[in-house]
Amino acid sequence: MCIKWGTLFGPEYVNRLYSGVRRNMSRPVRFICMTEHAEGLHPDVEVIDLPVEPFLEPMNAALAVANRQGAMRKVSLFKPGLIPDLEGPVLGFDLDVVITGSLDEIHDLAPGTIAMRHDWTEARKGRPTGHGSVFRFDPQVHSFLYNDLAENPYEEVEKARGSEQRYTSHKAMDNECFTYIPGDWVVSFKYDCNPLPYSYLRAPTLPEGARVVCFHGRPKMPEAVVGYTGSLRRRSKPCDWLKDHWIDRAKADLGDNWA
Repeated sequence: MCIKWGTLFGPEYVNRLYSGVRRNMSRPVRFICMTEHAEGLHPDVEVIDLPVEPFLEPMNAALAVANRQGAMRKVSLFKPGLIPDLEGPVLGFDLDVVITGSLDEIHDLAPGTIAMRHDWTEARKGRPTGHGSVFRFDPQVHSFLYNDLAENPYEEVEKARGSEQRYTSHKAMDNECFTYIPGDWVVSFKYDCNPLPYSYLRAPTLPEGARVVCFHGRPKMPEAVVGYTGSLRRRSKPCDWLKDHWIDRAKADLGDNWA
């Protein structure tokens, strides 16, 4: 499951994510995208409309104070009964990730819990917060993720300081149902694949055992494929393995028209 609002990410991000998921799971895959822009999505992607939540106004007011406009829209994915014929756990992804290995173990990790990777920055500071790029949850079991925000939107957003991943992971921790996804399964492109000073010396590397690579911040995937020189701290040489996993395999799987 993923959510795409606005036009920052084109349909190819959803289609390539779908291809990566289905190529890296040993079971049949049902892939769902919540969006208000369904144009260009592969026909096998199930589309559900991006809702206008009844608590949108107070939520946005709190987000404006936190200067994090739109950062909590993902909570709409957590609504119980959102998809009437859906039962059991769901794997959720941000669109700026690339699947590079088996997802079965993430899907099956610690049943009954909400699973997220430890946020890189929070981990360095010794603070407990999950990273929202990959998340595993059960809409029926973890209905508090949606219901608590719906009941007290301003207070919950204020408490989470406008951060959806802080809200989600801390809610799970408060309800004693949180699990960290192992850090070597979900890796950061800028921290784990292309860290300073190696970004100046060699092409990015794919850590052994990585199943998902996150492109939080810059560069994003199209920039990293061809090489990126956006700043002194964020540089990247062209990345062949990224082109292979994100573009070439998706095109071989779905066809050029969809990837």
